[in-house]
Amino acid sequence: MYANKEEDERVSFFIFCHFFDESTSALQKGLSVIYLHFNGSHRAMRGAAMSVITAVSGFVLLTVTVVLGQYGWGVTYTSTPICAVKGSTVEIRCTYTYPSRQYNPYGVVRTFWFTKESNNEVVDLKTDPEYSGRVQYQCENNKCTLRITDLRGSDSAEYRFRFITNHEGGKYSGVPGVTLTVTDLQVQVSRSAVRGDSKSADLKCESSCPLPDNPSYIWYKNEQIITGQTSNSYTDYCDPTNRISCAVRGYENSRAPSVVVKDVWDVTYTSTQVCAFKGSTAEIRCTFRYPSTIDGRNTSIQKTFWFTKVKDNEPVDLKTEAEYSGRVQYQSENNDCTLRISDLRESDSAEYKFRFITNHEGGKYSGVPGVTLTVTVPDPQLQVHVRRSTVNSYSNWTELTCHNNCQLPDQSSYIWYWNGHKLSSEKQYLHLNTFDSVNSFNCAVKGYEQFPSPTVYAPKLPSVSVSPSAEIVEGSSVTLTCSSDANPAASYTWYKEDVINPLSYQIQHVFSSIRPSDSGKYYCTADNNLGQKRSESRTIDVKYAPKLPSVSVSPSAEIVEGSSVTLTCSSDANPAANYTWYKEDVINPLSYQNQHVFSSIRPSDSGKYYCTADNNLGQKRSERRTIDVKYAPKLPSVSVSPSAEIVEGSSVTLTCSSDANPAANYIWYKDNKVLATGQKDVYHFNSIKLENSGNYSCKSENQYGQKNSTSLSIDVQYPPRLPSVSVSPSGEIREGSSVTLTCSSDANPAANYTWYKEDEDSPKTSGHNFTISNIRPEHSGSYYCVAHNNRGTHNVTLQLTVREDFPLAAKLVVTGITLVVFLVIICLLVFFLLTKKKPSALFPVPGNRQDNNNKVSCTSPSQHTGKTESPPSNSEEDEELNYASVRFSTNQTDPIYYNIRSAGSRRQKVKEEDEHVEYAAVNFSSAPRNAHQESEEDPSELYSTVKKI
Repeated sequence: MYANKEEDERVSFFIFCHFFDESTSALQKGLSVIYLHFNGSHRAMRGAAMSVITAVSGFVLLTVTVVLGQYGWGVTYTSTPICAVKGSTVEIRCTYTYPSRQYNPYGVVRTFWFTKESNNEVVDLKTDPEYSGRVQYQCENNKCTLRITDLRGSDSAEYRFRFITNHEGGKYSGVPGVTLTVTDLQVQVSRSAVRGDSKSADLKCESSCPLPDNPSYIWYKNEQIITGQTSNSYTDYCDPTNRISCAVRGYENSRAPSVVVKDVWDVTYTSTQVCAFKGSTAEIRCTFRYPSTIDGRNTSIQKTFWFTKVKDNEPVDLKTEAEYSGRVQYQSENNDCTLRISDLRESDSAEYKFRFITNHEGGKYSGVPGVTLTVTVPDPQLQVHVRRSTVNSYSNWTELTCHNNCQLPDQSSYIWYWNGHKLSSEKQYLHLNTFDSVNSFNCAVKGYEQFPSPTVYAPKLPSVSVSPSAEIVEGSSVTLTCSSDANPAASYTWYKEDVINPLSYQIQHVFSSIRPSDSGKYYCTADNNLGQKRSESRTIDVKYAPKLPSVSVSPSAEIVEGSSVTLTCSSDANPAANYTWYKEDVINPLSYQNQHVFSSIRPSDSGKYYCTADNNLGQKRSERRTIDVKYAPKLPSVSVSPSAEIVEGSSVTLTCSSDANPAANYIWYKDNKVLATGQKDVYHFNSIKLENSGNYSCKSENQYGQKNSTSLSIDVQYPPRLPSVSVSPSGEIREGSSVTLTCSSDANPAANYTWYKEDEDSPKTSGHNFTISNIRPEHSGSYYCVAHNNRGTHNVTLQLTVREDFPLAAKLVVTGITLVVFLVIICLLVFFLLTKKKPSALFPVPGNRQDNNNKVSCTSPSQHTGKTESPPSNSEEDEELNYASVRFSTNQTDPIYYNIRSAGSRRQKVKEEDEHVEYAAVNFSSAPRNAHQESEEDPSELYSTVKKI
């Protein structure tokens, strides 16, 4: 085994010993040959490790792994070449050692496997995209295992293990590694025979490398397992309807392609296309088969050759053609055939076919179609292919491969250039641990340096263009284009600033109908496997007409009279919108700013407001916003309905009017006393009464304040109530005294009074009082008072009795004399009148006088019949003391007015009431008196009684 430590000297020994068995003579033993191969420094070796494999006889390969000095680094693989079937899983194992140190000991920080190494860089298999998901490492206790699943043909390589310690330079790789060959199975005809029309063939399941552990095989015919066949060979008759395939047991998924054994003659070329440079050498390989026996006679090859031309239906051997003279070589052995053409010319481009001739008549065969050779001018048309891995922080590598459409010979050497400077690597690939985007690389085939590949480099700074270049309007189509110089060609990604996710992955980003939300700063990145560049940001400013404006009010709480209020109109527009404020039902604009300010808002500012936003692309009107100004009640006023005179019994409504927001609550007062509270602004009298008269006011209030109205006087009008009468003095009425009759009645407006005496048509007087200054007995009788206003009348009757001052006898005498004198005078007057003209009635009949509205009846207190009471007769008992009883309701000499109360009472119709006639009975009992004695005071007591009926 060959051990490699980059930092240490290396020594390898290959010792070949020849051993003999016991029968070998001592001389022969002494002639044993030991070959020592030393590679490395000639310094003294210390700490070398050796392993010896011996046998009873024969040659033994003794491999000695030596680590110079005290270091002791090593990697040991458990197996070397490994052959595995395509699609299977393989495991490669190793152990590793490193020196132990007492101070600052070594520690392994990383282990991995690799196959490729160049430019002092290795590629961790786990970071190689070709092995993605198929590689597993398992390392512990200085043992490490590589497991590769789903093997592919490209996995064929030499696998090496590397470990890295915690010391600078402390890394080690096991060299050489383990060679893995991944093979696929093929059904080959190993031997065939022809007997008459019957053809048989020996089939063999072959692989490109020897499979380990003598595997068991499975054979298939027409997809069905052929039982009993477990070896790698199988014999069958050539039947063109049968398809034959094989597989290794346990790897049935990696079957060999099915073949149809229809002929035992065949030529198979390893490649159907070969490309070579002019002046170089090309090799074309093939295998051929033929029946081993024909009709029992063995088959032997008589001649093999290659040809491109046919003459007289016979192929022309290349060696016989002058243009190939000295440049063509054949090699044919064990059914393998090789054509080698040197110093290639462009005219050598052709289809080359192999032909073999056997010892049987007609036993010759040509492999058709053949292999196409293309000879190109020295320009190899090289391309640098780039692969990159950034799987983890340990392996951030870039792989450059010098690629040519023509498959160059494996021994070709390459030249790599970095920024025009030649590198030392001659491999077809170049690995870079880091790649600076300012660097460039190219390659050439050694010997053809004049035909280098194009240079590969990371993208240059991308540029961004916008189409159209004019103003961008909402709804238009806009295209962003990213351009960058790069090789390999860059891939592009579009971004918008402040947006995490990419927008697109094309060289162009298209807005089919651009929107305002698309405004912003855009940039692109151009990247290939060599690097990435970001463009500068490009601003996209989408112009658009104003969107629907929104109206906001500050403050957002209730708006109170006198406060400062700001209306703000906001609209998304580009270019910025111009604003105009309007109030509904007001023609002229209020202002031309985005804000309309009320420094001290008033109730009259309440209403619906809206704004318009416009620019050169259009106009939009906002929805209406209602402004409701809250304020304390204004000075309330009280009104009455009906507004005319208020009559007792009618319906009356008081209304308190006050402007307030929110609506006021009302308190009603009568004569400064609370009458009613609540939300009603009216107070209603269904039928107003006298006691409802008065001074009414109201108070309106809400949460912002309160106001009191002025008072409103309610004067309820009504007809006179039943009058009351009184006599003054109230005692006995003596003849010759002064007597005042007083009539009082409650009425509004104040009543007018008229006094009447029963049986007399003419009123006695008008006024509140009726005074008889020198009362006489003839003044006795029934008096009635009529109280009236524009609402009605009412009357009352009073019986007045005057007490005589003379005795009854004197009165009779006086009365008689007076009567005689009176009669004489009457007679004289009658006589005189009769002589002049016909006499007329001197006195009206009191009982015949009528009142249109009120009928006054005078009756005696005892009868109440409506007839006039006769004067008291002298036949009454003189000695009986008589009293007149007068009953009146409480006198009110002044008119009575009722205050008007709150509205709400209903007006009541005023009825004319029939008045009951009140009588006053005045009875006097005394001795008869003479007429001249009437004026004298009667010493006896006199009472008058007035009773109200």
